[in-house]
Amino acid sequence: MKNTINNFSFQIIGYGHYAVTYTSPKTGKVWVKTTTDMELIDATKNSCIPTQKALNQLKSFVKK
Repeated sequence: MKNTINNFSFQIIGYGHYAVTYTSPKTGKVWVKTTTDMELIDATKNSCIPTQKALNQLKSFVKK
């Protein structure tokens, strides 16, 4: 199953800090992780059309 930006939610928690929530579309399980990686945020949240590669990178990051 392909990831979509809808599987993620982003909450700004400070300057350059985001809490990223990933919800599995299959199981409904939720993972949350804080990031300061603005390149990854720009490639996903701030992109008009995020690539599958960027979404997979974000998913891997959040689930670690």
